[in-house]
Amino acid sequence: MGKVAVVTDSCASIPEALIQDLNIHTVAYYIHRGEEVLRDLVTIQREEFLSWLPAAKTLPTTASPGPGDYLTLYQKISEQEGSDQIVSIHMTSKGSGAYQAAMAAASIARETLPDLRIEVVDTLNTSLCQGWIAIEAARAALGNATFAEVLAGIRRLIPITRMIQTGDTLRYLYLGGRIGQAQHLVGSLLSIKPIVGMKDGVIVSLGVSRSLNRAYQIMADLIEPVVGRMGRIKIAYVHAGAPLEIQKLRAVIEGRFACVESLVAELSPALAVHTGPGTVGLCYYPVLEKPAG
Repeated sequence: MGKVAVVTDSCASIPEALIQDLNIHTVAYYIHRGEEVLRDLVTIQREEFLSWLPAAKTLPTTASPGPGDYLTLYQKISEQEGSDQIVSIHMTSKGSGAYQAAMAAASIARETLPDLRIEVVDTLNTSLCQGWIAIEAARAALGNATFAEVLAGIRRLIPITRMIQTGDTLRYLYLGGRIGQAQHLVGSLLSIKPIVGMKDGVIVSLGVSRSLNRAYQIMADLIEPVVGRMGRIKIAYVHAGAPLEIQKLRAVIEGRFACVESLVAELSPALAVHTGPGTVGLCYYPVLEKPAG
């Protein structure tokens, strides 16, 4: 049997270098901009999209890949790459149809390729939380972990991987229908910096701030009860056109926690539709293992 193949989608926002190094397979989301149908990170890139978005009179809509998109990739992995084991890792099924589409594709693939093992995973999260799960699964696969071992690692990470995000406005989440349980913050869109996270697969409010600098302190305050002061974490700093703000957030976080691995990533256009430009956030999980020696 070939090594376990790892599939995810563009909303995981994994840096391209890691996608290449870890042989992660991705499927692009769709963005509908008027009459245009764009493919996330294929026919539209981050800088171009974020330059256009603030002036948009009508917010674009997004759509998950369809069963055919996933089926084509599953078949390619099996027939061209010789792998008969696939884990397919997706954003929360409560915010996207990707998980359901992948499930349908996996069912068809199993009929036509009976030796193919596919496990479709609902991370109940998004962005680099979904991305961390795919990254660690791919690392395990490259280390010759078995199918069962890769799945066990994924299941361990799902409940402990957390997203915290802030920005200038909730306007884009609200207009895109992704506001979740943070609906009550909408009335204060212009006067506060909302801080949101994800719980059980939906967006929830974690607090508010009058400034981004204070928001970054609150974000660190939210991490500390989980991992402890100078607790060990793996963290991805994520943003939408806000690299300077990410450096401010990073300085706060790395002054309070031991970041054993850190990434900086820009959200894909399909996520930026809903977060808007200026979004700053992080995706992390606690590292419980003690260092060797």
